[in-house]
Amino acid sequence: MHMLNTGHLLESLARFVHAINGEHVDSPEGLRPACIKAINTLRPAQLQAEPKGIKIGYEDSRWVQHCKDRQIFPHIVGPASVSDGPTRELWDRETMEALDLIEKIDPGLRQMVDLLVTDIVVLNSGADGGGSANQMPGVVMMSPGSTWITLDYAKCIVHEGLHTGLFVLDSVYPMFRLSPTELEKDEYRALSAVKIGEKRPLHAALHAAAVAVPLMYMEHSQGEHVLVDAYSESLRDACDDMQTKREVFTEYGRLILDEMTRWAKADPIDFDQVGQGITSPEFSGYHPQVPA
Repeated sequence: MHMLNTGHLLESLARFVHAINGEHVDSPEGLRPACIKAINTLRPAQLQAEPKGIKIGYEDSRWVQHCKDRQIFPHIVGPASVSDGPTRELWDRETMEALDLIEKIDPGLRQMVDLLVTDIVVLNSGADGGGSANQMPGVVMMSPGSTWITLDYAKCIVHEGLHTGLFVLDSVYPMFRLSPTELEKDEYRALSAVKIGEKRPLHAALHAAAVAVPLMYMEHSQGEHVLVDAYSESLRDACDDMQTKREVFTEYGRLILDEMTRWAKADPIDFDQVGQGITSPEFSGYHPQVPA
């Protein structure tokens, strides 16, 4: 699958960087620093990303006030309570163990996270989930549930990291023929694979379907099946619904949708195919067709 493929992400990130600041990245090692420089041009001057690593923050992070001021994720930042030292230590430990678990499940997923996630802000708000936004690239807002285990932290990080990855891919190879505003119209809404039974704007529905795939893959790798059972049918329904609107997708968007649809409709679902999609050179390149 192109949307999860490490090689395709590296190539797309290099194109993304060049489009923003004209820089040419000549090695995989130089991609993260170049990417940081690029996204820092999209972030506020007082909220720049660090060149290396992932910074963990809490309710006193400047990102929280930034979100409050702009009404971004009000359900996460609004009710966030003050955290004490032991709680922060627990969050730190679970976050670091989650990153190690992602590496264990699939090094390609960890590479995606290392390239795309710069900040994780952990809050006690009762939201039991996370959030990321195109206007604050690299930042993951996370509100752990009271019953979360390390796998839940890992799924949240991958979930939000892939949203950022899809933003990059869509920036380099647009997936839709219409603007996000146009896609908000009722005729372009489609079923969500995650918010089961709910119709979302087409771009949001595509994102939801895309992130469902690695979450199911991660659970399956650990012998769990809650999301596998919950999303198997809803992902098929979401793909079928989006296929009825395929005229709105670009050539690249149809490629992403068709790859997801084939995987979701296989019986049984082939999780080895996801692992292959992450690493296989088959999916690493994309060359748009040029009209004669």
